[in-house]
Amino acid sequence: MSEEGSLDAAVKRLALALDALDAAVERRRDADRHAQELAEQLHALGTDRARLAATLDGETARLRALETANREIAQRIEVAMTTIRTVIEANDH
Repeated sequence: MSEEGSLDAAVKRLALALDALDAAVERRRDADRHAQELAEQLHALGTDRARLAATLDGETARLRALETANREIAQRIEVAMTTIRTVIEANDH
């Protein structure tokens, strides 16, 4: 093979190698972008999870307060009913 033919072949190989390198760089950029998007989504999910956990904690505390109030009201109603029964029975005699 002549020197010019060898040079042309080397230039073609170099061009192919550069094209392959460009393609690899582009794939890497795409992968990095995808990884960044996933990291952002993960962060958003973590933020949502923390917000939902705080909301759940607040609602759980509210539920406990309502249950306590409900028990206290039920006791007061029971006392009132007992008092009313006592008054009615006293008036019936």
